[in-house]
Amino acid sequence: MRGMSVIDDETQENVAMLTHPLIDPDSGRILGFFVQGLSGIATGVFFLSTLDVVSIGTKVHVRSADKLSPPEEIVRLQKNLQDPRSFLGQHIRIRSSGRTIGRCSDVQFDTGRFVVEWMFPKRLFFSVRPIAVSEIIEVTEEAIWIQDPLRLRKEKASEVLQEIPRVIADVTPA
Repeated sequence: MRGMSVIDDETQENVAMLTHPLIDPDSGRILGFFVQGLSGIATGVFFLSTLDVVSIGTKVHVRSADKLSPPEEIVRLQKNLQDPRSFLGQHIRIRSSGRTIGRCSDVQFDTGRFVVEWMFPKRLFFSVRPIAVSEIIEVTEEAIWIQDPLRLRKEKASEVLQEIPRVIADVTPA
């Protein structure tokens, strides 16, 4: 989404470009986006609340360019702006072993609810398997801690194996 155009829905003018989202580390909700203003009075870094986003497609449409505000002027955001926990760029580690999977290089979110659904880790220059946010145990200053994915796969496989006799009994004629 970085570099995506922000369009004023009233004038259809390109007013800014997205730089990065502000994600609440406790809920996984996207609170809004930092944007770089492009023209007139709106040059510099501003904040666009998700409440003011009309739609997201190839461009982000906002109700009005007047909805862009300097981040330091939005009182309700100050706690989140000062929170040292982050998603993007943060190490992703397995809680049980402490092993680092990589750094969160991108996220995928539901564009209607603005809730993060997937994290995309990168290790050096290589992408690693995406991780569902349901695997997150905790987000701290030092890392996004997740459950052991191998242990989760073993538990799921065990559940499937336990179901096989029941499925066979249901399918086998009496």
